Amino acid sequence: MDLRQLRYFAVLAEELHFGRAAQRLAISQPPLSVAIRQLEARLGARLFERTSKAVRLTPAGLALQASAARLLAQAAEAAQEVRDVAEGSAGRLRVGFVGAMLYRGLPQALRRFQAAHPRVKLSLTELNSAEQTARLQHDQLDLGFIHTSRIPDELAQRLLVREPFVCCLPSGHALARRREVALPALREQTLVLFSREASPDYHERILDLCVAAGFVPQVRHEVRHWLAVLALVAEGLGVGLVPAAMQRAGLRGVVFRPLADASGQSEAHAIWRRGPPHVHAQRLLALMAAPALAPPAP
Repeated sequence: MDLRQLRYFAVLAEELHFGRAAQRLAISQPPLSVAIRQLEARLGARLFERTSKAVRLTPAGLALQASAARLLAQAAEAAQEVRDVAEGSAGRLRVGFVGAMLYRGLPQALRRFQAAHPRVKLSLTELNSAEQTARLQHDQLDLGFIHTSRIPDELAQRLLVREPFVCCLPSGHALARRREVALPALREQTLVLFSREASPDYHERILDLCVAAGFVPQVRHEVRHWLAVLALVAEGLGVGLVPAAMQRAGLRGVVFRPLADASGQSEAHAIWRRGPPHVHAQRLLALMAAPALAPPAP
């Protein structure tokens, strides 16, 4: 149905006078009459009764009046939504993240973003790095926060955080009395490790640190989340090497000590599909870089 003809009909149905309706529409009467006849022909029904003294809606016209108002309102709403999305004041942003980002300023940035853009539909999903990469490739995410810089060519990435690993120990552990821990001191310890399936990069990076220090760690427990590493360490089931940001988790029963001789770094990268940048993704990334949003030091 032609929206122009529908708008002409709606105005005439309100005015019931061709002259006044044409004036409201800023057109002359002949184009208005032609548009109404074309609409009646398309619908196969007379919409108005016309006499020399009056214009009245027919039963068919009365039936169309409510529907026309609804359709015109929906068209106007759709047009406004398109303009808002183009201007960046509405739309949606689908974000994937690894758990460690909860301690690297992501919640603060999301809160600031939502306050600045309340009409944007923000959805968050915790996923490992591989899952986020796959979802971005299938247009199921707009922005991801992952542990690795190794991504497919069709994705772009930006390094957000680089920080040292620290040693996570049960609070009553003998090594917890030291100011720092040398990696070889962990030779006889059971290591709670991030699983290879969940994050191959982190799994290999931690193993490489231990091998470089002259030993192959005893790994008995592999988990999918950094908080799970901390929880098992707190129960005395081993020790862990975790990103420094995890000191902000506030979990009882664990202590953190810097590593005396490790050069390994924990990294976080933002990733998105190559091409024209998603306006909301760029705005969130700008907030992630804001010094005011950096989480407090542990």
